[in-house]
Amino acid sequence: MIGLAHYLLIGAVLFGLGLFGLLTKRNLIALLMSIELMLNSVNINLVAFSRFTAIDAASGQVFSLFIIAVAAAEVAVGLALAYAIHRGRSTVSVDEIDWLKW
Repeated sequence: MIGLAHYLLIGAVLFGLGLFGLLTKRNLIALLMSIELMLNSVNINLVAFSRFTAIDAASGQVFSLFIIAVAAAEVAVGLALAYAIHRGRSTVSVDEIDWLKW
């Protein structure tokens, strides 16, 4: 039987992969995908905790729906920013975006 520890392990591995991608990638699109991976790992943990604890069965699912809605808005804004940056600078590399430097 798959228990809570298995879900937490999968969530921790996905969060670690997302954090690794966030710290190592220099492409704006890859950074957005890493953030999405981290948010999805949090969703796995929330649903697993709500399933295996008998306090309130629907609270984890409700929080997960809010996280999915916030993630969708974040992707829409992030992709719009990436498109605007690419149109102005012809790159989406984070290292080459230096508009605010002196």
